Amino acid sequence: MTSKPRQFDLIAFDWDGTLADSTAIITRCIQAAALDVCGVQPSDEDASYVIGMGLVQALRHAVPQLSPDDYPRMAERYKFHYSKHSNDIFLFKGVEAMLNALKAKQHILTVATGKGRKGLDDVLSSVALHGFFDGSRTADQTAGKPNPLMLHELMEEFNVPPERTLMIGDTTHDLGMAQNADCACVGVSYGAHDHEAFEEFKPLYVAHSVADLHQWLELYA
Repeated sequence: MTSKPRQFDLIAFDWDGTLADSTAIITRCIQAAALDVCGVQPSDEDASYVIGMGLVQALRHAVPQLSPDDYPRMAERYKFHYSKHSNDIFLFKGVEAMLNALKAKQHILTVATGKGRKGLDDVLSSVALHGFFDGSRTADQTAGKPNPLMLHELMEEFNVPPERTLMIGDTTHDLGMAQNADCACVGVSYGAHDHEAFEEFKPLYVAHSVADLHQWLELYA
């Protein structure tokens, strides 16, 4: 790799599975909540696939037999199970160093996540990143991925055009959102989705670790 001129002003990160090592816990909590509400446990594949989606989208896919009337109870049971593990979720090793290096280069750093606003605020506080990011959007504020509304709002807020915006995520929902917003994207293979599914979204790069992602961003972002 050789250094190239700076390409991106705004970098949007997905949270779960990209910055935070949380996909296994979220998968188990989705399965436990579904078992509580309708007695059916989604497969690991179905439960992990919906990570990053908004709540209704996620439930339609992971638990298709669930009545919409039971969505609130399912959400309540998910929150119950997740709360028992909230202290077990950590940033991937190397994330803080990577974010600080990008901040030092004056990139606008943001989060675009399928989490709710309160959930994101809570987790940012728990990992001592409250106030670190320049901006953020959550699914309950805007629209669930791959709808591009999160990115559109962030680009508008900071007056950055799509060609100067980069989305980084671990799911096809993240990369699809970037494609729908006409933004570039980078995938990470250590999260919820099999990286072989990323190809159709034409990511600039697929990183296989945080260190790998950090190196690519240093050279190309």
